[in-house]
Amino acid sequence: MTVLTRPDLDAPLSTVMREGSQAEHAAAEGSSFMAELLAGRVNEAGYAAYLLRLRQVYVAIEETVHAHAHDPAVAAVLDTDLERLAAIDADLEHWAPGGARTVDSAAATAYADRVRAGAAWAPLLVAHHYTRYLGDLSGGQAIGRILSRAFDLEAGAGTAFYAFPAIPKPKPYKDAYRARLDALDLTVEEKQRVVDEVRVAFDLNQALFRELGADLASYRR
Repeated sequence: MTVLTRPDLDAPLSTVMREGSQAEHAAAEGSSFMAELLAGRVNEAGYAAYLLRLRQVYVAIEETVHAHAHDPAVAAVLDTDLERLAAIDADLEHWAPGGARTVDSAAATAYADRVRAGAAWAPLLVAHHYTRYLGDLSGGQAIGRILSRAFDLEAGAGTAFYAFPAIPKPKPYKDAYRARLDALDLTVEEKQRVVDEVRVAFDLNQALFRELGADLASYRR
């Protein structure tokens, strides 16, 4: 049974978001598909299936964020240097050249729908932005290195998703991003809504991994 972490809601928003979602974060990272991916045991088809699901999610995030760029909460985090859609398409051309760019995925559709629903109150959309992009700049970097080693890739081949050429130093960038979150003027109740949405975001990621895990036998190298 998952034990919810109770954050101090008087703490800065970024601290509340991190501390309040630790259990869900750990559960997503501990999925069988992610464990195999981190061990370098997912084949080309499995990794392409993962990217196709992420593509649907990032289309939703990037379209919705741009559509609400006027909102102060969205403006605080909006940065085209973070965007991943073009990188995903480049990687799909490596892993599945000429293949489909859409996938029939209930988990990805549910995730994308939830992201778009967050536009009803922009800090909820920011919760999804934070969960994906700061994850890409953090633990996601390890996946890029693992893929490069496991498949003996030429520099940059098939791993554009993990490359942020305009952000050469992720740590100061992430620190500045968190500072902008902390500057948002939210009440204690609003902070709770945001941390609850971060939890949902991690649960939606876990659902993606469960869906991929159902086909893990065919995705193992």
